[in-house]
Amino acid sequence: MTIQYKEISVHFEVSGEGKPVVLLHGFLENAKMWQHLTKTLNSTCKVIAIDLLGHGETECLGYIHTMEDMAEMVCAVLDYLGVSEATVIGHSMGGYVALALADLYPDKVSAMCLLNSTAEADSEERQLNRGRAVKAVKQNYKSFVSMAIANLFAEDNRERLSESIAQVRAEALKTPLQGIVAALEGMKVRKDRRVQFVNGSYKKLLVIGLKDPVLDYETVMAYVANSSIEVVEFPDGHMSYIEDKEELDYKILQFIEK
Repeated sequence: MTIQYKEISVHFEVSGEGKPVVLLHGFLENAKMWQHLTKTLNSTCKVIAIDLLGHGETECLGYIHTMEDMAEMVCAVLDYLGVSEATVIGHSMGGYVALALADLYPDKVSAMCLLNSTAEADSEERQLNRGRAVKAVKQNYKSFVSMAIANLFAEDNRERLSESIAQVRAEALKTPLQGIVAALEGMKVRKDRRVQFVNGSYKKLLVIGLKDPVLDYETVMAYVANSSIEVVEFPDGHMSYIEDKEELDYKILQFIEK
């Protein structure tokens, strides 16, 4: 489905009936990444998978797409569908958007899963790396995307999952340059929402990979310690929806049904 939002086209997919579940993909991904999970949830949930700004079939809104920009767009989709509140599952950048959504529209979020994501803001070093990434993608788009995708998987999974990596890379290469730059700039300036996440009244699940090359396990665990947040640990990398596919589907279904 497509709606017009601030003079751009926004694409999303809706399937199933029941409790609304919103799926928000990560950087260089799109709504297609959720196909396996959607099949698991369809029998009991109304699944809404949204292409975020500048990704998939959703057009770009500007030079920078802040997490708040993305969250406002997600809210517009939910309003269009008549969804008053939902469980929101966000992978990586999608998690940052989910947190912004809960911050801006707290009544919209009844439960949240941060999947290979964090409520922390970028460190100074990470912000510098985002800036370098903007330069790199402008200089050699294909090389940047190919390397970025491979580096999301645990090193010892890269050969075993080479076919899946190739598929993810093929989808990522459909992301327009402007969409990549706008997302990098938006992630660089995102707010730290650790306090909001820990203290939020919604139900929470954090899924983390022990070999995640993007997120630091110890840092993430430090701010969720002694909280009510349910934590699921997998032995692999940043791409749990591929690296730990069956186990992840089971954990998310369990979380939604509780």
